[in-house]
Amino acid sequence: MRLTGVSSESVWTGLSVSTTLPNPSTRPGLRLPGRVTIAAGGEDVAVRHVRLGLVAQVEPEDPESPRRLMQYHEVPIAGRFVVPAGRRRAVEFAYPLPWETPVTIFGGVPLMSLRTGLRTEVSVDPYLDQGAMVPVFVHPVPTQQHVLAALDSLGFVMRQAGLQYGRLPGVEQTLPFHERLGYWVAPLYAGPITELEVIFVTNAAGLEVLLWADRRLALAGVTHQSISRFRVWHGGNERRDWVATVDGWLRHAINRHAAAAAHSDWSATINESAHVSRRPDEPVAPGYGLGGTAGGAGIGSGNGGGI
Repeated sequence: MRLTGVSSESVWTGLSVSTTLPNPSTRPGLRLPGRVTIAAGGEDVAVRHVRLGLVAQVEPEDPESPRRLMQYHEVPIAGRFVVPAGRRRAVEFAYPLPWETPVTIFGGVPLMSLRTGLRTEVSVDPYLDQGAMVPVFVHPVPTQQHVLAALDSLGFVMRQAGLQYGRLPGVEQTLPFHERLGYWVAPLYAGPITELEVIFVTNAAGLEVLLWADRRLALAGVTHQSISRFRVWHGGNERRDWVATVDGWLRHAINRHAAAAAHSDWSATINESAHVSRRPDEPVAPGYGLGGTAGGAGIGSGNGGGI
């Protein structure tokens, strides 16, 4: 697939800018190859620089304010040069994506309304000409993929996805926002919590997963929230039983959440593993759903189950 963003010819500079991505699908931490082609009009044009920047729609910290487009991780790809009249100049690039780039695709399906674009900025003194944004489809890295697949296998249903401006306390971030994936709680875990938000903070070594648990009683106007953090390394993730790992995270987070609200009559804990707390009506093949018969291995199963 080739996607191209083309700006209309600038009245002031006589330039037209075209950005082409041979393959717009990528992952955090990879390089995105492409080409920027700049064409001059009836006279020579002196270009000061060419820059690329990722753009996404981010929710502000103030919930009453509207969402806005934010350009982040700007990278220069060319310095000064002259495009002769009637000629073109092509600039090849391999744009590095930050490890914290928000995921926008899972299982080949867009995550709700999440979108990311690559914007080309061409500076021509004293004017600025911007090429149209080219869509970029960010797939999860394998570690993120396993966590998302485990949540799906455990019965969690995604209800919303968005980018939230602001820093997370105690978490090392490189971007000014973070991605939040909201889920309807699976029946197995319902009661202690009613909503779950999953936040990924990724770097070259591993993945930090924040589970934001919430118990809302709409009629009573009561809400109780808690955050639990877990870390897993990228290496060796194929040998891990991911359903068991994520189930362990969830039970730890929910029990911690319930303990903090122990004074409430709706508080409860989860004491059994997802593998043994429900016996299937009929045996199923190992590796399907939560795992074959009760106690069987699930997706990404292996000998390693701890963090």
